[in-house]
Amino acid sequence: MSRPTLYIAITNHGFGHAVRISSVANLIQQMCPDILLIMVTTAPRWLLESYISGDFIYRPRSFDVGVIQSDSITMDKETTLKKLEEIKKKERSIIAGEVNFIKQNRVDLLLADIPPIAAKIAQFADIPCWMLGNFGWDFIYRSWGGEFLEIADWISESFAQCKRLFRLPLHEPMSAFPNIVDVGLTGGIPRYQPEEIKAKFDIHAEKEKTILLTFGGLGLDQIPYQNISGFPDWQFMTFDINSPELPNLINVRKESGKKDINLPNIRPVDLMPICGKIVSKPGYSTFAEALRLETPIVSLVREGFAESKLLLEGIQDYSYHQILPTTEFFNSDWEFLRKPLQAPRKSEKLDKNGSEAIAQAIVEYF
Repeated sequence: MSRPTLYIAITNHGFGHAVRISSVANLIQQMCPDILLIMVTTAPRWLLESYISGDFIYRPRSFDVGVIQSDSITMDKETTLKKLEEIKKKERSIIAGEVNFIKQNRVDLLLADIPPIAAKIAQFADIPCWMLGNFGWDFIYRSWGGEFLEIADWISESFAQCKRLFRLPLHEPMSAFPNIVDVGLTGGIPRYQPEEIKAKFDIHAEKEKTILLTFGGLGLDQIPYQNISGFPDWQFMTFDINSPELPNLINVRKESGKKDINLPNIRPVDLMPICGKIVSKPGYSTFAEALRLETPIVSLVREGFAESKLLLEGIQDYSYHQILPTTEFFNSDWEFLRKPLQAPRKSEKLDKNGSEAIAQAIVEYF
């Protein structure tokens, strides 16, 4: 008898999609270790391993492009359109190759976040496709108009083949999907006690003055780190491999591998409990993990990306927050860090059990 097999297809855009679906994959594996996970993505293997504690098959394939960017804020629409048109042209051969793989490996269910073509792959392979997300790529491209409208229609047709969508909070209507189940926030669970993190990194600053700078997988070009010198008794942390050496800045990626620290695969979510706030750009996975842990969010704005508006509305409704114009981040001395945070506009909280609900539904299906 072959093992129950789950094929997980991930959008190749930044790290956020890989992070949130990996948090679900990890729970599926914990609930039912028999299920074989096939992770289909060009996201780096170490990123998946930082969320999934057991084994999985890694299949590096790309089914969509998201938005081509030079960093977490700068978008290249022209190249994005070109790449999308290439995928559209190759659609039939991409589908045929994956259908073949799925049949050979006796895959039972396809879960996607949220490459549109995955729904057609599942349809041709004669297995169900379930998806999770808070927006579809048709929503992003449609807002750009022009030649993107035809691409958006092609994507909506694919999404219409999806058998079940787990719709996450901070979402657009996602009306292309015929069957929608609303769930709570997804995200990783911190692996370490706050005291352990503080001791290992030798952090003595009070929580309000401990700041995590995190800008997703693509990072930000030219972060004005020199501003940190104006906050000598504060502690800053970053995952940016190119950050300068400063007395009150910890480069988590470089430091965590050292013998005396030895915190392999440490993630932003592991640091959030010790921070008074995170400084970020609009990104679902970062916001969702911060909302789950109730860590305040200072976010830059991001023009021209339709999802950003929904995310910024979401943190204004549910989180202690500050919204920063990019000029204030890049061209000021960061006085905004000393300003009081804005309280959430709504008193109710979002459901925090999205990863658990999706994992449960998948285990029940098997």
